[in-house]
Amino acid sequence: MFSAARMKLSTNGASRVLPAAVAPKRALSSTRPLVNLFLNFVILQLLLLCADAHTLPADQHVMDNAATEPKSILRVRAELQKAEIIPTVIDDFLPTLTLNITWPSNATADLGNTLKPDDLQKPPSIRLDDEPTSASTNSPCKSNMTYVLVMTDPDAPSRDNPEWSEFCHWVVAGIPLSGPEAACANPDSGTQDSGVIQAATQTAASGLKEIMEYYPPGPPPKTWKHRYVFLGFAPANSTSQPLSLTKPKDRKRWGTGKERHGVRQWAEENGLVPIAANFIYAKNKKQ
Repeated sequence: MFSAARMKLSTNGASRVLPAAVAPKRALSSTRPLVNLFLNFVILQLLLLCADAHTLPADQHVMDNAATEPKSILRVRAELQKAEIIPTVIDDFLPTLTLNITWPSNATADLGNTLKPDDLQKPPSIRLDDEPTSASTNSPCKSNMTYVLVMTDPDAPSRDNPEWSEFCHWVVAGIPLSGPEAACANPDSGTQDSGVIQAATQTAASGLKEIMEYYPPGPPPKTWKHRYVFLGFAPANSTSQPLSLTKPKDRKRWGTGKERHGVRQWAEENGLVPIAANFIYAKNKKQ
């Protein structure tokens, strides 16, 4: 034990007297690293607690635009990607309108359903419906605009050998918007069915203009299923004036002369942006 007054230390055989308080100071200095480490740990934990208090809960996150869109719109985009229409036929986009296609045979397009070519021989009716998407909620009424519809086959003559792709089946312009907003341009019209167009018989009467006449699906034998893609377009400058659209020089490759070229290049050339889509599968009986 240390005496109350002083202690002795031996150095090189000699003895000298030191104050008794020196030894406890050395013992204390040896424990300082541990104390500092503990204090740093406590400070770090406090900082982490403060950071957690200012962050979002684990089940909360900032939603992107897609997360706020209706399921019908998101389904269109998902099915286009699943069928590789995005990006093979058209660049990625989020639709703002829904596109309904119905043939006189009562066959309807439903994002990749399979239909018989025999039921698709006459031009279908077209209906464009507005959806309350984030892209369209704050936009002005679009009923004074008209839209363009195309039908294209990226699998001509087959998906494994698309040397004719894309094949242009139909280009029609002047399609009006259906749905509730359609009434704002003509409130006295008394109907909202003007968006349903029988293209075969009402083209002239409705103001529609066929740039390329309807060419019904006719997949060759033993070429399996073809994707027949319908795309709705709007003018990129949002004009309500009649559009002056170029006519494809040929149905094969949309007249571009380049394999796997077609509607994307034609739309860019004419200042159009995609706003709606639908598609079907069809195949020849002989496989």
